[in-house]
Amino acid sequence: MAIQAALILFTVFLILLAIGVPISISIGISAIVTSLMVVPFDVAIFTISQKMINGVGSFSLLAVPLFVLSGNIMNNGGVAKKLVNFAKVLGGRIPGSLAHTNVLGNMLFGALSGSAVAACAAIGGTMAPLQKEEGYDPAFSAAVNIASSPAGMLIPPSGVLILFSLVAGGVSVSALFIAGYIPGILMGASVMLVAFFHAKKHKYPVSQRVSFKEALLVFLDALPSLLLIVIVIGGIVGGAFTATEGAAIAVIYPLILSMFYKTLTLENMKDIILKTAVTTGVIMFLVAASSAMSWIMAYTGIPQAISGLILSISTNKIVILLIMNITLLIVGTFMDLTPAVLIFTPIFLPIATQLGLHPVHFGMILVFNLCIGIMTPPVGSVLFIGCSVADVSIEKTIKPLLPFFAALIIVLLLITYIPELSLFLPRLFNII
Repeated sequence: MAIQAALILFTVFLILLAIGVPISISIGISAIVTSLMVVPFDVAIFTISQKMINGVGSFSLLAVPLFVLSGNIMNNGGVAKKLVNFAKVLGGRIPGSLAHTNVLGNMLFGALSGSAVAACAAIGGTMAPLQKEEGYDPAFSAAVNIASSPAGMLIPPSGVLILFSLVAGGVSVSALFIAGYIPGILMGASVMLVAFFHAKKHKYPVSQRVSFKEALLVFLDALPSLLLIVIVIGGIVGGAFTATEGAAIAVIYPLILSMFYKTLTLENMKDIILKTAVTTGVIMFLVAASSAMSWIMAYTGIPQAISGLILSISTNKIVILLIMNITLLIVGTFMDLTPAVLIFTPIFLPIATQLGLHPVHFGMILVFNLCIGIMTPPVGSVLFIGCSVADVSIEKTIKPLLPFFAALIIVLLLITYIPELSLFLPRLFNII
């Protein structure tokens, strides 16, 4: 039954995607069609409806719209400019310093906003004109921005890691947040390394020397924004509040900050709330539909069947993890990060735990894979945004992106086969 159900589920799902049906509706319809093959109509409709409602009924899930709102406030509240100025100081006087500023800006803003798209648009939109003035190739500038934007999905706070925690059966959000630092920093560092060699080869200019006094002033200007990470993550890890309560603080703090900077108006807030509501609606419907799909997969034994199939190919841990990585990289090219996490976590997590992987370690592998996916065609949201803000075509951007892809895949393999890169910090803080 499991194999037949899997064929029906994924065939219907892929056909609907191919003809242009939105992914959340494709997930819901494929779950309903598959359930009709195994249970009576009335039971199928009642159960699917119940699972969809229960899927969005979690208190922890409230953190996601709150972090979305927080990111939208910061994206419109002048925070990006202050972080870019601070990143310039951190970038120093090394070849390609503006490219390094772009990477550091994405890591900082992405960590604050929890959104790769927001970081790509805000930091890329600020950096692209500056790099063009300095003689940087626009396609290279776009590639740097695109390759570094997803780092904020790993560096906490991250809504994607909260979703993974829920789908994975309550894996500690605190542990996932702390675990994300090293993979996220490695992602940014690998991009900076490639950018350094490219800039050195093409003799890109370095930034002007900044005096200690100027650097201190820039740091103090950015400090209020940077404190958000300390307050939210410190509070969650320290047990002062939950991830959801931390998300509420992540809304209030930048709101007060933006009011102090006088960068938000009532009209801005209307747009921000509307944008947040639309994004939240999309995410919640995805979660609801994916909950229905997860139920029918569990009911028909699809995860166990896929697990058995993969384990029949090889019992070697290295080979199985490589198969999982290749699968997720392929999935990431045509599926956005959120639905991919919701669909493939229940499929691959049992295999990972059977191999002896800690769920937190697997979470880092999964999210890192999918972060690479959102910068690849044909549906890479970050790829489209990055090319748009840099005013350069996707065709011209792909070639300079290739060395960054290679570096990121090397980092992915390191994270996959060296568990301590993900587990060292959670163990250090005695969270796992």
